[in-house]
Amino acid sequence: MNTFTFYNPTTLYFGSGQLEKLTTEVPKYGKNLLLVYGGGSIKQNGIYDNVLKLLNGVGANVVELSGVEPNPRLTTVHRGVELCRSQQIDLILAVGGGSVIDCAKAIAVGAKYDGDFWDIVTRKVAATGALPLGTVLTIAATGTEMNSGSVITNWETKEKYGWGSPYSFPKFSILDPAHTASLPANQTVYGMVDIMSHVFEQYFHHDSHTPVQDGFSETILRTVIDTAPRLLQDLQSLEERATILYNGTMALNGVLSMGIRGDWATHNLEHAVSAIHDIPHGGGLAILFPNWMTRTLDANMARFKQFAQHVFGIDATDKTDRQVAEEGIAALRQFFNSIGAPARLADYNIDDSTIELMADKAMVYGNFGNFKKLTREDVLAIYHMSL
Repeated sequence: MNTFTFYNPTTLYFGSGQLEKLTTEVPKYGKNLLLVYGGGSIKQNGIYDNVLKLLNGVGANVVELSGVEPNPRLTTVHRGVELCRSQQIDLILAVGGGSVIDCAKAIAVGAKYDGDFWDIVTRKVAATGALPLGTVLTIAATGTEMNSGSVITNWETKEKYGWGSPYSFPKFSILDPAHTASLPANQTVYGMVDIMSHVFEQYFHHDSHTPVQDGFSETILRTVIDTAPRLLQDLQSLEERATILYNGTMALNGVLSMGIRGDWATHNLEHAVSAIHDIPHGGGLAILFPNWMTRTLDANMARFKQFAQHVFGIDATDKTDRQVAEEGIAALRQFFNSIGAPARLADYNIDDSTIELMADKAMVYGNFGNFKKLTREDVLAIYHMSL
């Protein structure tokens, strides 16, 4: 295990009725509030009205930015930054899923930067500050409600990159399982795949003596696998929704990565796909991750054997390490199939005509990944396996 420093300043309010915390949190930051949300589902399920009632009750001056895309666009960030400046916004409140919160993080940081926010995403400059941000989460998936990360798409240049800053942590996040109960099955599936993928990115490493981190990761994976079929059978179950919601936060709030160096290659592979084809992030990860595992199996066979045994209970009797590892990868694909996740890029009408372009986007900073450095040859192989 490596040395590490852990920092997470986000206050988490979890459980039924926690939306009321807006009445104590919002007044801490000022009267002028930018309310950021997506395509309008929060108006259909009543969350919007409940939020507005509480904001009006504390005298907030609410400015709205709606229409945040599933893969949030740089142009939407620019709109939000301009609103923050022209309306003298004191606090940003993101009500929605990972895309809405990611966009709000970018707006919060961009409002404190005089140049184009894309400079921060592309690492030309570092963030120097941010407006305060609060979140009301409506989808269990990305974990962005309790971390500093964000992913933004520049649709004009077909680029999609992750970025982060110590300034982009939410000040507070409200997680009520009831706010996720109206999600349809496909979005619920994408969220669970995303949660597992975040764990994979941290679980597959080469650091030694990490039994606690490994145990945390394996528990989250087993819990999602165990909970998924029950939740999909009863999408209104608040007990199952709460379990997945908590797993989503714990998968990417920094706890699993203490003392280890995660990989993150598969997220980079997926960002290149959705930057060009605008597919759901969780769907892309479901397609790519088992193929990344197959391609990188020899990088650390023991780690894949442990994954197979501890997560899927694969019996190693009279089997080679490779056989056990390959059975674990096959079990993951079978699980994804069982919950209705996509298995091939063809499921999104993606053929081999854009593979070279996707590889160009993935390789923009050269070879990548910490578990195994992926070369262009590796990237093309994984994309071809995924067709």
